[in-house]
Formats: sequence, C-alpha cells, structure tokens
Amino acid sequence: MDLFSLLESVSFWHWIALGLALLAVELLGTAGYFLWLGISALIVGAILSFLPMSWQMQWLAFVAFSLVTTWLWWRKQWSKDRKSDQARDLNQKHKQLIGNIVTLEEDFHIGMNRLRVADTTW
Repeated sequence: MDLFSLLESVSFWHWIALGLALLAVELLGTAGYFLWLGISALIVGAILSFLPMSWQMQWLAFVAFSLVTTWLWWRKQWSKDRKSDQARDLNQKHKQLIGNIVTLEEDFHIGMNRLRVADTTW
C-alpha cells in the first residue's frame, strides 16, 4: 500500500480520532495550541461525514481551520491581556502614586530632601 492510496482511504472517523487524540494531548498541558488543532480536526471530520472531499481538500480544510481557530484564539487572548494590563496597578508605581499625599521627613535643604512614600523614605 503506497502513501497516496493510504491518504485516499481516510474517512471522517480518522479525522474524529485525530481530533480526539489531539484533545487528549492538550490535557498534558500544551497551553491551548493542540486544543485548536483538535477542534479543527473534529470540524473536518464533521464536514467530511456530510460532504465527500478529496484528501487534498481535507488537508487544506484542516490547515485553514487550524490557522483560523488559532488566530481567533490569539486575537481574543491578546485583547483580554491588554485590557487586563491597563487595569492593573501591580508593579506600576506611576499609577499607584498619582494623587497620593506624602509626608516630608525633614525640612527642605537645597539639593537633598527626604519624604515618606508608604513605608519607604526617598
């Protein structure tokens, strides 16, 4: 059996099995990447069960769905992270200090002054 006859004999069950295997690999902790590949394989399997396609079209559909689902996830995650970063004050002193009233530790001296910010003197 050569490679082309093997590729031509792929049915929708093979795609569903591949999708489930990729989802199982995702459980090992691959940060979401195999999740979208697995979902793409399941989509191709579902489409193939209703619409017969050549093996070239099957792989093209798998690649297209993989790219689209991965890109959509990246875009959603990127915008979520960006909103989260803008709202966070942790490790962003310029946001934490705006509007605070601080205590002057010593009288003003030319070039050297100390003031207390939270629990630290500067």
